[in-house]
Amino acid sequence: MGMAENISIPVNVGVVLDLDSDLDGKIALSCIEMALSDFYATHGDYKTRLVLNTRDSMKDVVGAAAAALDLIKKMEVHAILGPTTSMQANFVIELGEKAQVPIISFSASSPSLTSIRSPFFFRATQNDSTQVNAISALVQVFGWREAVPIYIDNEYGEGIIPYLTDALQAVDARVPYRSVISPSATDDQIVAELYKLKTMQTRVFIVHMYGSLGTRLFAKAKEIGMMSEGYVWIMTDGLTADLLSSPNPSVTETIQGVLGVKPYVPNTKEIQDFRVRWKRKFQLDNPYIIDAELNIYGLRGYDAATALALAVEKSGTKNFGFRKANVSSSSSTDLATDISLNGPNLLQALSNTSFKGLTGDYHFVKWQLQPSAFQIVNVNGNGGRGTGFWTPTKGLVKQLVPSNVANSTSLSGISTVIFPGDPAVAPKGWVNPTEEKKLRIGVPLKSSFKQFVEVKKYPSSNTTNITGFCIDVFDAAVKALPYDLPYEYVPFAKPDGEPAGTYNDLVYQVYLKNFDAVVGDVTIVYTRSLYVDYTLPFMESGVSIIVPIESHTTEKCLSYTASLSSLLTIQRLKVADVNELVNKGEYVGYQKGSSVLGILLGMGFDKSKILEYKSPEECHELFSKGSGNGGIAAAFDEIPYIRLLMPKYRSKYTVIDLSFKMGGFGFVFPKGSPDVSNISREILNMIEGDKMKDLQDKWFGDQTSPDSGTSVSSNSLSIKTFWGLFLIAGIASLFALIIFMVMFVHQEGRVVLRPSDSTTSIWSKIRHLFSIFNQRDFTSHIEMNGRNGIHFPSNDSHGHPSSSECDSGPNSQTPKDVVIFADQLTNPNLEVTVKENQKSNVNHQTPTRTDQRCNAVIHRRSKSY
Repeated sequence: MGMAENISIPVNVGVVLDLDSDLDGKIALSCIEMALSDFYATHGDYKTRLVLNTRDSMKDVVGAAAAALDLIKKMEVHAILGPTTSMQANFVIELGEKAQVPIISFSASSPSLTSIRSPFFFRATQNDSTQVNAISALVQVFGWREAVPIYIDNEYGEGIIPYLTDALQAVDARVPYRSVISPSATDDQIVAELYKLKTMQTRVFIVHMYGSLGTRLFAKAKEIGMMSEGYVWIMTDGLTADLLSSPNPSVTETIQGVLGVKPYVPNTKEIQDFRVRWKRKFQLDNPYIIDAELNIYGLRGYDAATALALAVEKSGTKNFGFRKANVSSSSSTDLATDISLNGPNLLQALSNTSFKGLTGDYHFVKWQLQPSAFQIVNVNGNGGRGTGFWTPTKGLVKQLVPSNVANSTSLSGISTVIFPGDPAVAPKGWVNPTEEKKLRIGVPLKSSFKQFVEVKKYPSSNTTNITGFCIDVFDAAVKALPYDLPYEYVPFAKPDGEPAGTYNDLVYQVYLKNFDAVVGDVTIVYTRSLYVDYTLPFMESGVSIIVPIESHTTEKCLSYTASLSSLLTIQRLKVADVNELVNKGEYVGYQKGSSVLGILLGMGFDKSKILEYKSPEECHELFSKGSGNGGIAAAFDEIPYIRLLMPKYRSKYTVIDLSFKMGGFGFVFPKGSPDVSNISREILNMIEGDKMKDLQDKWFGDQTSPDSGTSVSSNSLSIKTFWGLFLIAGIASLFALIIFMVMFVHQEGRVVLRPSDSTTSIWSKIRHLFSIFNQRDFTSHIEMNGRNGIHFPSNDSHGHPSSSECDSGPNSQTPKDVVIFADQLTNPNLEVTVKENQKSNVNHQTPTRTDQRCNAVIHRRSKSY
């Protein structure tokens, strides 16, 4: 044993901690001493031995810097364990880099220290930025939409805030206010800040500060009733460790129901055995401290000392000295330090050190330990009770067991939580302010389209009744919120009852904080969204053109012309498109106060050519005048208004779709208001359900149907439509008949109606004339069939076919009967009999050719059916 001591090489290392009045410092120092004792008891063959040189920083930044400088200059330490706080670490790190002495802090957790980028600083603890996702997961799982951080006003407190804010915003939670408390704040100052928080609506607070200040904060919060039902308190890692390890039972009593996060350290058998040994040693070294408990600082100090001892041994036994810095005597100060010759070697050895420590796997990556799982604790009874865990891969889980469970964002990921006041359900995180101030909701004063918003004043009772579709939608959304939201409607009107301005003026009142919100048929447009926030649209919108229908009833008589197909496709309009209106310089109209004016100017319309209308009646009046007589040729308006306007005038106007979409109608709130997301969620729920449709039916009936507002008169054709065609055809046929009859009578009348036949009556002559007409008609058919290759054979008196055709002569008579039973053209199996009637001439004289008539009586009978 004596020989081993003779060959061992002592290596000075420094320890800078708050030791005078800080329990954590004493606990950490005892664990560091035990770590070295255990390490060299296990590795008795190692040639190096760390020699601790302890300094008390006295909870002061300058004290920590002075202690580190003293250790480097006088004791020539090769590494320093500490300091305690992040603010102290800032100065000590600079000294360590200058002297090339590694600084290993197991409690300085501020993310701001990373920006120093010193290779000689090793963070042997969790970076505070790694716990913000665990905190935001808690906020998300309970559905809290706002949280107020309360933090100490120093580098330690400020370092986590940017990361915490980003993490909360990532889960749709807003930070409406940041409460900053000075490290030297008095109790009265703390109470004043707490009362300020109490008057706000937010009831979720995230506390990030040292244990000493946190203890006072919670004590005062309990005194003024802020540790009661409805409040939510979440502690960060450092404060959780400080308060839960406090030996004072009143501290635990004060924070009943508080949630906290802390790095998860499995309660292994090694830790259980170490806790017993540490308890015994600590009581011997500090007999005046009763009921001290081993905490995370002690465990981290133990592992940090073990890592340093291992790295010193790996770095070798040479160059354990210092060289003088190249500083001239004239510029040298008390801050000038020598440079460690073994610093670079020790730096490399620390970076490569890896072992199994009390807190788990121990390995530096980019000079800091890698984040591990966080445990969610709930203060209940005598201490913290584990309610779940958070890991980067699985989110919130009840147990850390290997599984393929996806990232959890539901309450199934944690056990039951007891909140302050022991409520039956989790707090909503949002309540009414203590002064019960109601939100002032501005509403537009409308003279038309009152289905959306209507303001009725009753002077006799000095009351105002505000109704409408928009009002009902907002009331229903607020009623469904998980918290109470008192409000009152205030008309945007002058004292004389007239509108106080345009919709832009109304929305701007929210930015000026004259109104807390605006409810009405307010269109979501980009320019307004620059200074206010909108909810999701509760009614879709867009811009279309209303144009007159050109009447052309007289033209329908020509429907049989080439324009028939186009006439049946679409009714002819007086206006074809926007370019036609702009190019012709036509006057157009828009609803007064709407955002359509900006669209018209953007389309190229001259402002002098744009007229306003306040109601459907005014719009119709402008159309009646016409563009050249002080009226308009077209009107531009949003689709919801057009659907209300068109049913009354659907026979006179129609709608041209511009395919110009707008944001729709939404409610207006100040920038960053949490009500926006909450009310938007309820609007979406109404749209997906039946509530929104029921409200639309209540106020608009079936006018919200896409076809009802844009229907026009039918273009279908009737018999009356073709009266022109019938007239022309009838006149032409009549003229043809007259001409034919004149020609026929002129040719045949000379024979039939000649005066020599005085014995024949006029009626017989007329009948004879018609017989000739019938014979000609039949002969024309035979001639036509002959030209087509069809012949009609004649029969004799016995019904047999004749060998000769009908003779013609001057004595032949016109047949008296022509009987046609079928059409030979369609049925060739017919029998045709031609019977020639001749005068009673027994000699069968052959008639002359000019008087011959062929009388054919055709009996066509089907041979087979």
